[in-house]
Amino acid sequence: RSWPTPPTCGRGPRPRKRKIKNRGPGSTPSSRCAGRPTPGKKLAPLLHAKKKKTPSSSPTRRSPNCWGRLHGHSRPPKNQVHWPRQLARRLTARAVIGPPDDGEQASGRESSGLPSFLSADALLSFNWRFALGDQQLTRAELDQLAEAGRPVVRLRDEWVLIDPAEARRARESQDRKLSPVDALGAVLTGTAEVDGRTVEVEASGALERLRERLAEPEGGPQEIGQPAALQASLRDYQLRGLNWLHRMTSLGLGGCLADDMGLGKTITLIALHLHRQTDPSAAGPTLVVCPTSLMGNWQREIGKFAPGTPVRRFHGAARSLEGLGDGEFVLTTYGTMRLDAARLAGADWGMVVADEAQHVKNPYSATARQLRTIGAKARVALTGTPVENNLSELWAILDWTTPGLLGRLGTFRSRYAQAVEGGADPAAARRLGALVRPFLLRRRKSDPGIAPELPPKTETDRAVSLTAEQTGLYEAVVRETLAAISEAGGMERRGLVVKLLTALKQICNHPAQYLKEERPRVEGRSGKLELLDELLDTILSEDASVLVFTQYVQMARLLEGHLARRGVRTQFLHGGTPVPEREAMVNRFQNGEVPVFLLSLKAAGTGLNLTRAEHVVHYDRWWNPAVEAQATDRAYRIGQDRPVQVHRLIAEGTIEDRIARMLERKKDLADSVLGAGEAALTELTDAELADLVELRGAGR
Repeated sequence: RSWPTPPTCGRGPRPRKRKIKNRGPGSTPSSRCAGRPTPGKKLAPLLHAKKKKTPSSSPTRRSPNCWGRLHGHSRPPKNQVHWPRQLARRLTARAVIGPPDDGEQASGRESSGLPSFLSADALLSFNWRFALGDQQLTRAELDQLAEAGRPVVRLRDEWVLIDPAEARRARESQDRKLSPVDALGAVLTGTAEVDGRTVEVEASGALERLRERLAEPEGGPQEIGQPAALQASLRDYQLRGLNWLHRMTSLGLGGCLADDMGLGKTITLIALHLHRQTDPSAAGPTLVVCPTSLMGNWQREIGKFAPGTPVRRFHGAARSLEGLGDGEFVLTTYGTMRLDAARLAGADWGMVVADEAQHVKNPYSATARQLRTIGAKARVALTGTPVENNLSELWAILDWTTPGLLGRLGTFRSRYAQAVEGGADPAAARRLGALVRPFLLRRRKSDPGIAPELPPKTETDRAVSLTAEQTGLYEAVVRETLAAISEAGGMERRGLVVKLLTALKQICNHPAQYLKEERPRVEGRSGKLELLDELLDTILSEDASVLVFTQYVQMARLLEGHLARRGVRTQFLHGGTPVPEREAMVNRFQNGEVPVFLLSLKAAGTGLNLTRAEHVVHYDRWWNPAVEAQATDRAYRIGQDRPVQVHRLIAEGTIEDRIARMLERKKDLADSVLGAGEAALTELTDAELADLVELRGAGR
């Protein structure tokens, strides 16, 4: 009879047969090995060499890899030893991370209000725990295993199969120190990198309790209620968001509130500011860095929901921080912050808030670098789109709110982003989700119980045909540019592709935009314009209001002039509109003075509250559906009490038609990874590019 080998061995070559002398009745290897030996028995009688071919019903598993690991050479010996299964006790190893002194003291709080093991200068211990079954080994026993020069060791009156090299590596890793953020990242994902290998880890004591507390951002009891100074009633989900922000900022960890546009991120942040002023360890002024167009909205919201709270704008030539008070709000723009970061960094901020935090999605930009120089007791990012193009943008935001959480950008790209964006590693996506979920709270309007009072939203793609002039221009540009692209390479080719895509989109809008005519005849030359006129006739006859978005300032100017000639009152907000005029425009629209609001997609796609609009028209398509969704949410947000209709104008048979279908397929990726838009299209082959842009079907 052959005894099964230890479970660590696999299949390998057969050893040479060897005869065994019969010791008489009752003394066969089978009978002598049938029971588990007592501690006093010697090991030698329990080992025997293989005599016969192992029956198929009792397979043995042999592996040269196993022999090499256990015996130090790659080929099995002439006489192969088989080990009784009863004696092959598994030595299990777990990496455990926790505070150095994991008693009651470890869960205490310092004067800063943070758990002692989360303080800035704290280090957490990384240790290995070895166990036989459920019995944990002592440090002395681990030393014994590490110093053993053989794979079979007598331990606690049992024979144990080990890998001495693994035991030595584990002993060398004992008492390794980790920063609190590194430790949190390891226990949240359940893995850590040790000497270039990924090992499973678990938390202990106070760190495990913190992990459980963070793992469910909206779980657990509510720790704080609505601040008494807040002149509003928070919705249930907003109160949960407030508690989550309080938990994260009180722990010094920071967080990103990534709710859908219009769900009340601003009022939630105002409530957090008011609550922090009641805690001496957290009190201090709050700096809000936001796009220029949002300063007025912030000032109005603070005045409405926290009357009496001092607020100032750090903007313009006369900006000053003199006399800054603890409970004060300071509003500044990303541009001003970039230019005057040194002065802002000199203040003692209780909290710094990055509103529309996608503005710092490029970690190498001057804006992102300067924002990192401004210290605070707490950092909070607000954004409706934590990822617009790729996961590096998520890294940039979370590395600001919680520095070090995701490691270095290069490591993050290789460990998570490349696998997740390629869709080839679901396990990497799960690990990344486990890591970022406690630090990023995202709720959607469509989530059950979030905004049941919101009216319905209807989205419609409205197809239009090109005019004869548009068709001729489109086909000529495609023919000439594809010929040039076929002869080009490298950066020249990429430049030609971008130029082609831009030209075709402009032709679809209006020939006058592509031809850059100074005093164009507008009527009768564009299918989109004809449809827009029809839509506006219907909308205005119902005494409704409408937002019209375009990514091109020149196209908006053409629409502005055309509608003025038709007697339609309009106004146009773009990137060059001064802040006071922006605020006046918003007020005029909300008061019903101007029914048609023309807006530049990038300049006005975020932050504005335009709930008077019942209709939203996207005159041309952006490459990213998340950007379009943000623009739509200027109207479809909390406070809207009427149904909203969204109209997307698409030229049939053109690149717009194909891009629309592509974006529809990518909608499910908007919260994780989106294609890089125009940049990705530059990498298409000549044939793929031709298939994308050539005019076909109804467009001809």
